[in-house]
Amino acid sequence: MSVFVSGATGYIAQHVVSMLLEENYTVIGSARSQEKADHLMKLFGNNPKLSMVIVPDISKLDAFDEAFKQHGSEIKVVLHTASPFRFDVTEMERDLMIPARNGTLSILEAIKRFAPNSVERVVITSSFAAMKDSSKSNDKSFTFTEEIWNPDTWESCQVSGRSAYCGSKKFAEEAAWRFLTDNRDKVKFKMSTVNPVNVFGPQMFDSSITKKLNTSCEVINAIIKNGPNADIFEFNAQFVDVRDVAKAHMFAFQHNNTIDQRLLMTTGNFNTQDIVNQLNADFPQLKGWIPVGHPKNATNGTPWGASLDNSKTKAILGFEFIGFKKSVDDTAAQILRAGNI
Repeated sequence: MSVFVSGATGYIAQHVVSMLLEENYTVIGSARSQEKADHLMKLFGNNPKLSMVIVPDISKLDAFDEAFKQHGSEIKVVLHTASPFRFDVTEMERDLMIPARNGTLSILEAIKRFAPNSVERVVITSSFAAMKDSSKSNDKSFTFTEEIWNPDTWESCQVSGRSAYCGSKKFAEEAAWRFLTDNRDKVKFKMSTVNPVNVFGPQMFDSSITKKLNTSCEVINAIIKNGPNADIFEFNAQFVDVRDVAKAHMFAFQHNNTIDQRLLMTTGNFNTQDIVNQLNADFPQLKGWIPVGHPKNATNGTPWGASLDNSKTKAILGFEFIGFKKSVDDTAAQILRAGNI
């Protein structure tokens, strides 16, 4: 069975590709350049079950046409992970919102045009950002669930890079569900989305550790690398491990109880002080090299504001999520192995 993975060079996607290859799927991945495609092939030892196509610009509404013209008849599953994830933007529509929405629409339209009867399952990598209502974040009486949607409009989310990113995930996922509703008589595939919160955990390969990491893991990386006197960035959020997110992608297309479901991937709450405490406790070699902060300010997993209830998702998936200690420690251990500090 062939599985198409868009954005296969990404942090989550590399773990997904690894799991697919371990289970002997044939994987067709997309990358933005030949250089990135060749690098991924090398990382996976030029595995004959993995091939790559080049999709340079997902903001174009025909971005995936060539890939599906060539491979559509053999593809049974599409895992769409490609979407921009950054906050340091000034052109919010161009850099975040349009690529996220159009990338999703372009891959679905390519399925409809070139593989309407061969593709059976589609999994969209969405985000908790598509569910997040910032006005409720500090409301201790409010609970986010799989049914909640980010209330921002196209215009209202363009107040900051972070808000625009959240909006981009909402509009992309919303477009996917609308497409499915409008085209149920034209395509045969069933769909699910995976909606993770902040994703921690190791990169798929140690060689992927660079001076600056992907947005979520950079929170841990910065604490390790910025010195003992660095200010601790105040950050209160939820986390999930990348290996659980990848596992959810696999489960989403392999089981029928995930059809038409949004899988809210969260393990628990944390703040930056929780990370600092964890690193100081488990990595004695870092003492004196990283901040101590104010240890009593840690949340120890207690919600500071609104709660997240993903009991529905956990019941669907049925596997134990990786805990905070292992997720942070495995991330930090890999950073230290790489020696780029």
